[in-house]
Amino acid sequence: MNTTPGPTEWVSREEVGVGPWPGEWPADERYDPELLREGDRRNVVDAYRYWRREAIVSDVDSRRHPFHVAIENFQHDHNIGTVVRTANAFAAAEVHIVGRRRWNRRGAMVTDRYQHLRHHDDVGGLVAFAAGHGLAVVAVDNTPGSQPVETAEIPRDCVLLFGQEGPGLSAEAQEAASLVVSIAQFGTTRSINAGVAAGIVMHAWIRQHADLGRAW
Repeated sequence: MNTTPGPTEWVSREEVGVGPWPGEWPADERYDPELLREGDRRNVVDAYRYWRREAIVSDVDSRRHPFHVAIENFQHDHNIGTVVRTANAFAAAEVHIVGRRRWNRRGAMVTDRYQHLRHHDDVGGLVAFAAGHGLAVVAVDNTPGSQPVETAEIPRDCVLLFGQEGPGLSAEAQEAASLVVSIAQFGTTRSINAGVAAGIVMHAWIRQHADLGRAW
């Protein structure tokens, strides 16, 4: 974890982030001269204020978790941005987009700049990647035979695979999974929003495997 001290002079509530660096600039190549001069308004934690984007990515790479996240994108699912943002928050190894290459980045809140992304034309491509990297495919869907994520043992090295809003996981995705988990529901809706479901299952992985002492 980085403990580099930052400035104590913060901008007004109406603005995001911090203003220009007060006083003498730090002699550290991780810092971006433009940000030091103009201020840093990015959506990053305080420890990364004024850092170059490449330096931030390199630091996160040194402590990323071994789980991957994949979401099917055959109908331009609008939840992908939210999934990417959450994966970034939990330091996922990579996010895999399966299907259409283009996706709505608005929900990512620019976090895709710091998160590794990979595209696969189809589920077969994702499965081949998982097999080549020793990753178990864990599908998330409330189908018969699925195990409750609240009690299931999620493999440490895995790909958490999510379907689209509405149709859910494709049949090919369900067949490729070594484990299918579902989220316990108690109300009337048939399913949970895909972005929300991704956050719940990622956090289940965090609770089972992450070193919480390294969290911000």
